[in-house]
Formats: sequence, C-alpha cells, structure tokens
Amino acid sequence: MSSLPPLEEEAYDMSGARLALTLCVTKAREGSEADLDALARMFEKLGFDSTTRRDPTAQQFHEELEKFREAMDAREDFVSCAFVVLMAHGVEGLLKGEDGQMVELDRLFKILNNKNCEALRGKPKVYIIQACRGEQRDPGETMGGDKIMMVTKDSAQTIPTYTDALHIYSTMEGYIAYRHDKDGSCFIQTLVDVFTQNRGPILELLTEVTRRMAEAELIQEGKPRKVNPEVQSTLRKRLYLY
Repeated sequence: MSSLPPLEEEAYDMSGARLALTLCVTKAREGSEADLDALARMFEKLGFDSTTRRDPTAQQFHEELEKFREAMDAREDFVSCAFVVLMAHGVEGLLKGEDGQMVELDRLFKILNNKNCEALRGKPKVYIIQACRGEQRDPGETMGGDKIMMVTKDSAQTIPTYTDALHIYSTMEGYIAYRHDKDGSCFIQTLVDVFTQNRGPILELLTEVTRRMAEAELIQEGKPRKVNPEVQSTLRKRLYLY
C-alpha cells in the first residue's frame, strides 16, 4: 500500500495572480447588494483582483466570461486561480439574464475549462452559483461494491478537459435558493464568513458552510425551511486560499 504524497506536494501553487469575476443580476433580486458587498470584502481579504458586472443579459453572461478568459490568456504573469460568481434567478442548469432570457450554465463552464483557457490549464476554477434550481421547498426532517479497474500512466502528459473545477451551488438540484431582502442570501453570507475567518483546504471550509446552513432555520411565507449547498469537485489537489 502506497502512502499519499506530503501535503505541500498536493496543494495548488497559489503564489501567482488570483482573479475573480462576479456577474450579478440585481433586478428583482432584493438583497443582492448585500451579497456583492460581502463578496468584495472576501476577495479583498483573500488577495483577489476582483471585477463585478451588474445586471448582465443572458448573452452578456457569456460575453463577460469570454472577456475574462481572453484577459487571462493575454497576461504574461502566472495565474494561480480564478473565481467566478454567478448570481441570478434560475432553474436547474439555467440562469436568467437581466433581459429575461436564459443562458446554460454548462455553456459558461466550458469557457474556462482546460481546453479553452490556457492560463487556467491545470489551475483551480471555482464557480459560486447563487440561484434557484427549481421550485421545491425543504421543510427539513427529524433526525432519528463493484470494483472498477483503472489504468494509469506514471508519467501522463495529458490532463482531462474538465478537471480542476469546483462548482458550489447555493442549493440542491430542484430546490429554491433563499435570499433576504436586506441581509442578502444565507449562502453567500455564510460562505464569506467561513472563507474569511477560517483556514484550511477549501473543501473542508465548504463542509463548514454546509454545517452552518444545515443548522440555520429560514422562514419563508411563515413556514420554517431548510437549505444546503451542493458541491461538485474535480480538484486534483488541495486548494488553500491563504
């Protein structure tokens, strides 16, 4: 049985530029400004060069990400990591632009994958999605092996197209994402609090985000509701933000 490599060998190199792009529809989304303020504080504290675009249309979601990619690929310095925050009304797999038109999340994710963005090839790409994924509401619940052979090469020279990505959704597939009219969303506010006040691998930090959100009780239409984020990861190494 082989042992895992030392932690320092497993971690992404975060010594280069850290870039962030936030695309947020504020129209008919009260509380969005509180989330934008919280994210701005987080990116500043974590050393990110952050850009915010308000009220993009469906097409502008795509265009702004393309500009983000082009600017990264044109840089001469080393890029360590990119965060993309997408906030809008939505349904599963789709976001609604300011113009009421829909854009596919998968179409947006492809822009920065290992095939299309050279600057981020093999680098962590973190997507934070604050949007509904359906209409279901969770009232909460009372607590009460086939083997697959894998062939690998010791000196592989290629990398899968979709590795090194982290998708953090504000809610589970099919469910509503809640947002307070003044205080912002439980998801963004909790994530910012955890990311700015704790150290450790990002997946461990996200476990703490999930724990806190699971303990929170949200009231909607006079009824208690539960909500938790969903994390999808193809990271190959540990990602530390400090």
